[in-house]
Amino acid sequence: MAKPKKRYVCQACGSVSHRWQGQCADCAEWNTLVEDAPATVFSLKHDLSSGGRAVKFVDLDKPGAMPVRQKTGLAEFDRALGGGLVPGSAILMGGDPGIGKSTLLLQAAAKVAREGHGVVYVSGEEAAGQVRMRAARLGLSDAPVKLAAATGVRDILTTLGGMDTPKLLVIDSIQTMHSDTIEGAPGTVSQVRGCAFELIRYAKETGATLVLVGHVTKDGNIAGPRVLEHMVDVVMSFEGERSHQYRILRALKNRFGAVDEIGVFAMEGDGLEEVDNPSLLFLSGREQPMAGSAVFPAMEGTRPVLVEIQALIVRLQSGATPRRAVVGWDTGRLAMLLAVLESRCGLSFSSAEVYLNVAGGYRLSDPAADLAVAAALVSALADKALPQRSAWLGEVSLAGEVRPVAHGGVRLREAAKLGFDRGFGPPDAKNSSAELEYVGVGQLANLVDRVMSS
Repeated sequence: MAKPKKRYVCQACGSVSHRWQGQCADCAEWNTLVEDAPATVFSLKHDLSSGGRAVKFVDLDKPGAMPVRQKTGLAEFDRALGGGLVPGSAILMGGDPGIGKSTLLLQAAAKVAREGHGVVYVSGEEAAGQVRMRAARLGLSDAPVKLAAATGVRDILTTLGGMDTPKLLVIDSIQTMHSDTIEGAPGTVSQVRGCAFELIRYAKETGATLVLVGHVTKDGNIAGPRVLEHMVDVVMSFEGERSHQYRILRALKNRFGAVDEIGVFAMEGDGLEEVDNPSLLFLSGREQPMAGSAVFPAMEGTRPVLVEIQALIVRLQSGATPRRAVVGWDTGRLAMLLAVLESRCGLSFSSAEVYLNVAGGYRLSDPAADLAVAAALVSALADKALPQRSAWLGEVSLAGEVRPVAHGGVRLREAAKLGFDRGFGPPDAKNSSAELEYVGVGQLANLVDRVMSS
């Protein structure tokens, strides 16, 4: 056996170096290289003299019962998961501190336990008494959840091996877990990777559903090695602003369902409440028509969500540098849209500050929002309100053309349900809806003429 070699692992990106240095060569972070357990170099030739255990193969069409999803009792949680918990799956949930991850999982665990299924909740960050205080505040004290405060993975697996296999196992959080077989402090790359591997292997062998809570970095990414996201079956992000009431549960990776479904919750005094109609939440407080306001029917998976886009134009004195501020949308796409309005429509934004906001803290990445953003900008520039109870959708090209978007009919039908009587979009027959009046806009210049002449 060769002599063990020292190696240093970056705690930010997980890259390995054979010598210590102040700055990581891959992610350029400072003072993140930590000495890891010595790596032993083995011969590349496999020694099969000691034999091994034969691997059993099965056919894809082998008859037998397929795994049945377990409902959590929270419809929005189940929607984001793709229909419920899959037995033997591993779920990684990340989110900003204090956003409500532990509250959501405690509510889901209590509902599953009340259905008669075994649930184990292991907290590595809080004492058992602190978790019980939260459960009492949420009205969940009577739920038969087995609660423990522990950080040793060997102790946790030993305890689980001596009891009936739980239906749901929650580990809060994976960065606090520690294995005595691995060198390093809790939260290091080797510890997170090793502890997660042991817990995931337990879930796969027993059929328990494992939920791991993950810390996030200042950039919003899950802390620890990136391989952790590859090891699990589902990666979920719990998003929202602390100053806003709503929270969005989004699947970033899902081996058992779609990744574009979301669950919407509202933070109340007694915990998280499901929001059946998110459009009413994001459009709340919008009563009188105002200049610079446009409604866009977005699509989140199979669910249409109506959001309000707000724009403000402020004229500056000559010589001042204009500012561009965007909340909830892509800054680069706003710059492109402003360039199209100036070049193709003859409008001038060069001497004005432009502020764009998606109401409610919602974040948009759908290119179909181009027409709604353009309508809000032109309305703010002209200081004229857009037609009341109107929805806008369409992608804008660099030539100023308004192009078709996916699911136009579904978007407009949702707008009609909420009392909107007019829709503006590309001249596409598929977008027309008998439930409201549809107006086709072929060029962005047509929109400018309509707003300016109103």
